[in-house]
Amino acid sequence: MKDNEGFFQRVYEVVKIIPYGRVTSYGAIAEYLGSKGSSRMVGWAMNNSYLQAENIPAHRVVNRNGLLTGKRHFGGGDVMKDLLESEGLVIEDDRITNFKERFWEPGE
Repeated sequence: MKDNEGFFQRVYEVVKIIPYGRVTSYGAIAEYLGSKGSSRMVGWAMNNSYLQAENIPAHRVVNRNGLLTGKRHFGGGDVMKDLLESEGLVIEDDRITNFKERFWEPGE
């Protein structure tokens, strides 16, 4: 983990500024950070985000198709889905149906 700490911190800084009611993808964050192709590493950062002292809204990071691929890291059940729905996103079968209109491009 030591080698990844700097990258993870940079990921967390981006995730903290995702606007309420919007989502982005692992790949969009990786590309914004100049590490295109490191979307899996962004996912690892999200998996470890609960260890951070401040709240990291990891529920706002999904895969490039709007799938809630990280939902199992929210304590099971529908926690990720419930959080996103509370922000106005529409979820069906673990996919955000209004993904394109709610997508946030880092640096926007």
